Amino acid sequence: MTASQEPPTVKCLVWDLDDTLWDGVVLEGDDPPPFPHTERTLKTLDSRGILHAAVSRGDHDAATAHLDATGLGEWFCAARIGWGDKSTAVRRIAETLNIGLDTIAFVDNDPVERAEVAAALPMVRCYPADLAAHLPARPEFRPAHVTAEAAGRRELYRTEWRRRQAEEEAGGDRRAFLASLGLVMEIAPATEDDLARASELTVRTHQLNSTGLIYGEEELRRLSTAPDHQVRLARLRDRFGDYGIVGLSVTELTPTESVLRLMLMSCRVASRGAGELMLAHLVRQARAEGRRPVTHFVPTAVNRTMLVTLRFAGYAPVAAEPGDGPAAGAGVGDGVAVVAAEPGHGPVVGAGPGERTPMVLEVPADHPVREPGSHVRLLVRDA
Repeated sequence: MTASQEPPTVKCLVWDLDDTLWDGVVLEGDDPPPFPHTERTLKTLDSRGILHAAVSRGDHDAATAHLDATGLGEWFCAARIGWGDKSTAVRRIAETLNIGLDTIAFVDNDPVERAEVAAALPMVRCYPADLAAHLPARPEFRPAHVTAEAAGRRELYRTEWRRRQAEEEAGGDRRAFLASLGLVMEIAPATEDDLARASELTVRTHQLNSTGLIYGEEELRRLSTAPDHQVRLARLRDRFGDYGIVGLSVTELTPTESVLRLMLMSCRVASRGAGELMLAHLVRQARAEGRRPVTHFVPTAVNRTMLVTLRFAGYAPVAAEPGDGPAAGAGVGDGVAVVAAEPGHGPVVGAGPGERTPMVLEVPADHPVREPGSHVRLLVRDA
């Protein structure tokens, strides 16, 4: 298990259209054909779970009509086409897809447009159009894991687009919209078939991630069968379809504590209350087993939302008292800790230069556990 240091794998490639995706300009009366490499690049990245979106100058209706006419429209999950700054459109694409800007890549034939995006959004990786054919060979476009769920990610996001349309039709009544979804969350132990997706989540999920630790399949396999650990996965579905596996927790069990080493939740379901629901279940489970619910949190540039989620679930910084021993295998001081090593491993985090020391938080014994809301049904499987 390691803390991620490299820039994240690209999750979405945002395409300019004219003279980038196709050879010509739609508004000039052309009927431009796609470049020979275009469909190959679209298909290859899509098979790896990398999404496609369009940001281009021009008339929205004409451009999207041409996308459909060329047979390329099905590959795209979102489009922002108009006359404003492309950096603003790229930012809105990230908001629409609910992914971090540091996981967005942008390809455009115009160096001025690339410079504008790079200046406004320095975390977005920008490429000239003549590299479009070669992008699939670059390491940032080659995720470590390609699961069956990853290969179908485009359909998941197209389904999410239909959900967003339904939300807009609800007229701002969020309670009514959530109630209309028929949400069902299932929490269960990870199985052998789940390990690739679980490992992929630790690589891809950054915002709703408590520690940023990356677990490989072999380590998850070991922990999922170890008597002193629990590896749980959360799945979510609604009337529009299946979100798939959206959450992961890795918990270490001691005689007195249930220590959440990693908790993460896909940003796609953040607005559904999925993170709070899974945390509430983990707190209930710890208390039912006679253990104190404890978690570690390592702050990053993008995961403050996860800390807010933990605090809403009742987790509060541990306060050290004179003479107290370390909490959860860690030395505690002013609400932070240096985490002790797991058996057979070096220190988890906070052990080397440049690595952040994790906070230790716990749920006080008198804190009430939130029950599932009326908008979602919770199913728990023990095996």
